[in-house]
Amino acid sequence: MPHSPVEQDQVAATRTVTGRDAPRAGGGIAAPRHLSVLLFLGGLTGLLAATVLLVEKVALLADPDYVPSCSINPVLSCGSVMVTPQAEAFGFPNPLLGVVGFAVVTTVGAALLAGATFRGWFWAGLQTGVTAGVLFVHWLIAQSLYVIEALCPYCMVVWAVTIPLFLYTTLHTVTAFVRPRGPAGRGVATLREYHGVVLTAWYLLVAAAIAVKFWTFWQTLLT
Repeated sequence: MPHSPVEQDQVAATRTVTGRDAPRAGGGIAAPRHLSVLLFLGGLTGLLAATVLLVEKVALLADPDYVPSCSINPVLSCGSVMVTPQAEAFGFPNPLLGVVGFAVVTTVGAALLAGATFRGWFWAGLQTGVTAGVLFVHWLIAQSLYVIEALCPYCMVVWAVTIPLFLYTTLHTVTAFVRPRGPAGRGVATLREYHGVVLTAWYLLVAAAIAVKFWTFWQTLLT
C-alpha cells in the first residue's frame, strides 16, 4: 500500500540516518547499527565505571580512612573528589545516577541490535536523558578542574563515553525528525559529514583544559 505524503517524508528523513527504510511497521523508528553498538558498548562501559565508583563510595562511607583504588596522586585522586558536595549533587552519590542511566542506555542498545524499533516519543525521552547527562558531565568537569582541583579517573571514563553518546544520539534524532531539504536539513547533513571532526575537537578541548589547569603538575612528572 503506498505511503501518504507525510509517511513518505518520515521514511525519507529516517533513511538519511539509517540507510534503510524506517519508520518500520507500527510507527517504530530504527537506528543505524553504529548507533546501536555505541549505545550498547558505551552504556556498558559507563555502567561499569559508575558501578566501581559506587562501590568505592560505599567503602569510603564505611571507612573514612579508606583509600580508593583510583587515588593515584594529588591530581588523579578519586578520594579527593568523592568527599566533596559535588559528588552528591542531588543529595545522594552521583554514581547512582550513572548506574541507572547507563543501564537504560545499555538496554536500549541491546534492543536495537536485536532489531527493535521505538516510537518518536521514546527517542525524545532518550534525547532528553543524554542531553541532561552531557550537561551534568560538563558541570562536573568544570567543578573538578576549577573548584575541587582534582581528577577522578573513573569519572573521566564516564565523561569520555557520555560525549559521543550525546553527539550520535542527537545526530540520529534530529535527522529522523528534520526534513532532508532546507537549511536545517543541510545543517544536519554537514554535521553528519564532519561528525568525526566535531567529536575529536570536543575531546581535544576537554584535554586541553585539563592540560592547562594542571600543567605544572604534569611537568613535575616529566622531570
